[in-house]
Amino acid sequence: MSLSFHSRSALAALVLGTGVSGCTLATEHPELGLDIPDKYREQQTRAPDDAVPALEWWRGFRSQELTSLMEEAQTRNLDVAAAIAHIAQADAQVGVSGAALLPTVTETATAERVRDPGGAGFNLGLSGSYMVDFWGKNRASLYAAEESATVARHNHEVVTLTTIVTVANTYFNILAAQDQLRIARRDVGAAERILGLIKQQFNAGTASQLDVSQQEALVATRRASIPPLEVTLRQNVAALAVLVARAPVNFKVLGGSTTQIAVPRVTPGLPSELLNQRPDIRQAEAQLAASNFSVEAARAAFFPQIPLTGQTGFQSAALASLFGPGAWFYTLAANMTQPIFDGFLLESQLKQAKGVQLEDLLAYRKAVLSAFADVEKALVALQQFTLQERLQTEAVTSSRRAFDVAETQLRAGTVNLITVLQTQQTLFTAENTLVQVRLSKLLAVSSLFQALGGGWTAQKELSSLQPSGPANVPS
Repeated sequence: MSLSFHSRSALAALVLGTGVSGCTLATEHPELGLDIPDKYREQQTRAPDDAVPALEWWRGFRSQELTSLMEEAQTRNLDVAAAIAHIAQADAQVGVSGAALLPTVTETATAERVRDPGGAGFNLGLSGSYMVDFWGKNRASLYAAEESATVARHNHEVVTLTTIVTVANTYFNILAAQDQLRIARRDVGAAERILGLIKQQFNAGTASQLDVSQQEALVATRRASIPPLEVTLRQNVAALAVLVARAPVNFKVLGGSTTQIAVPRVTPGLPSELLNQRPDIRQAEAQLAASNFSVEAARAAFFPQIPLTGQTGFQSAALASLFGPGAWFYTLAANMTQPIFDGFLLESQLKQAKGVQLEDLLAYRKAVLSAFADVEKALVALQQFTLQERLQTEAVTSSRRAFDVAETQLRAGTVNLITVLQTQQTLFTAENTLVQVRLSKLLAVSSLFQALGGGWTAQKELSSLQPSGPANVPS
C-alpha cells in the first residue's frame, strides 16, 4: 500500500516537529535584579563553623516532649497532609499537560442490519490523531506544569516548616503560662502571709483597718490574675492538639518551665545560602519558571498548528464472515491551521501570561528581600532579648531580696506597710517580666530557625522534588 504525497508530507512534518519541538521554546526571561548582601547587619563576626541549621534543629532545645510533638506534627498535621494531596494534584496535571505530546487512538465499531441476503454488516476501525508540536506550545505547557508540581513540593516544605515552628511557639507559650501561674500562686501565698501579719498587728492595735483592707484588696487582685492565665494555658493546649491532629479532650501536655528549655546556638551562615535553603524562595523561583513557560506557550499559540490524523480498519459484509476475507482501509491526512482573526484572544492571553510573569518576578524578589529581613529581625530580637534576660534576672534577684527584707522587718514591726506593699508589687512585676522576656527569647530563636529555612535543604530528598510526568514523551 503506497502513501500519497499529502500523507508523506504529513509524516515528514511529524518527524521534523517531534525533533525540533524542544528547540523552539523562547529563551527570553526577565532579569531577576537581586540585591544579595555579603553578610547580615546583625552578624557581628562570622565564625568558621557558621552554617545553615541542621535538619532536626528542634532537638537543640533538649526537650523530649517538644521533639515528640515536632515529629508527630510532621506526620499527622492536616495542613501538611493537604499540601501532600496538592502534590498529587500537581503531578496529575503534569500527566494532563504531557498527554498533548502523545498521539490519541480511539476504536470504533458499528453493526447494522441490511435487506440484502447477507443479513448484516460490520465495521471495525481505529482512528488516531496527533498535534505536531512544531513551535513548542505543548512542550512549554508541559514544562509549566512540571514547574507547578515543583512549586507544590516546595509549598509542602513551607507548610511543614511553618507547622513545626508553630508547634514550638505554642509549646513555649504553654511553658510561659505555667511559669506565670506558679508566680501568681506564689504571690498569692505571699500576699496572704502578709495579710496574716497585718491582722495580727491589727489585733495588737499597731495596724489600722485601712491597712487590713488594702492588703485584702491586694490578695483579691492577685487571685483574679490567675483565671486569665488559665485561659491562655488551656487555649494553647487546645491549639497544640489541633496542630498534631488530636482531639483536645484526649490531649495532654506535661510542659514544665521555660527555664528547662536550652537555647541552641544558631549560626546564620551566608545570606546567599538563603536562596537554596529557604523553601519559600525556592517555591517563588519555581513559580517564576512556570510563568516563563506559560508565556512561551502563549507566544507559540500564534503560530500554525499541524494536526495529523490517521484511520485504519476492517470492513465485513456479514457477521458470519467477520474473520474472513474483507476490505482493509487506511488513510492518513495532515493539515495546517492558523488563526486569522480571533478577536484578539491570543494577544490578550499573551499579555495576561506576561502580566503573571511580572507578578511572579516581583513576588520572587520580595521573597528574597523578605528572607534577608526576617533573618535580620530575628538576629536583633535574639541578641536584645538575651541581653534583657540577663538584666531582668538581676532585677528579679534584687526585688526578691528587698521583699524578703521587708517581710522580715514587718514581722519585727520596724517597717511601714507601704514599703512592704511596694516591694511585693515590684517583685511580682519583675518575675512576670522575666517570664515574658524568656518567652520572647525562645520565640526569637524559633523565628531565626524559620528565617534560615531550618529543617529543609536543597539537597534533602532531591529526587522527591522531581514531578512524576508521563513516560515516553517525545523530546
